[in-house]
Formats: sequence, C-alpha cells, structure tokens
Amino acid sequence: MQRGSDRLSVHRDEEMKHELRDVLRSGHPTRTDEWHDPEPVADDDPPITVGPVVPNRSPGSLETLRLELARYLGRTSFPAGPRELIGVLRGKNAPDSLVEALELLPIEERYGTVHELAESVVGAVRAR
Repeated sequence: MQRGSDRLSVHRDEEMKHELRDVLRSGHPTRTDEWHDPEPVADDDPPITVGPVVPNRSPGSLETLRLELARYLGRTSFPAGPRELIGVLRGKNAPDSLVEALELLPIEERYGTVHELAESVVGAVRAR
C-alpha cells in the first residue's frame, strides 16, 4: 500500500536497504575512506559510561554524594527524616553504600533538600 506522504518510492527503499545491508551485517564500518569512520575513543577521554562527569569523582566529595542521592531521591521525597529517606532509597534499589551513609544520621533530624542531606552525611562520615 503506497501512502501519499512517502518521499521515496518502493524501488528507492529497496536500493537503500541493499546499500546498508553490508554495514548492518558486518558490525563495523565498511567504508574504504578512513575519514568517513567515526573517531575512536582517546586514552585520556573522561569516562562517560559511569554517569555524568563531575568536577570531583572521589567517593567522599559533597558533589558526588549529592549527585548520587539526587539520582534516587526526587523532589517529592523532601522534607523528610533519615528513616523515610532510607525507605525511599531501598525501594528504588539504591546502592548499599548510600543507605549505610544515611543510617549514620540522627533519627530526629529533618532535611528539606538533597544538598542539606548530603552536607549532613559528609559531616557524619568525617566525624566517624
């Protein structure tokens, strides 16, 4: 069935499938000119498969902790205490290291934002 909105004919579609067949089957570039190929990854490129690149990737840094907490806790989780936040983290299958860090916090505290929570966690970890 030919639709009126198609830009290409059935014959051109078949030509394009034939042109791409080798590329799809081989799993690697099949061009003869090297400048057509995508550039490979350099040795000194930052790792982008583990998440966004942040200024300081050390596990104890405030920025990294805040990013990891914000990844699992949304805005609707606040204001809340450590027990409620631990429940949310466990419900979203957060890493055990995040849950254990929140277990160090005083139970009676309330946190309004992820930043306040991250500052308290970093302070509790350093005091320990």
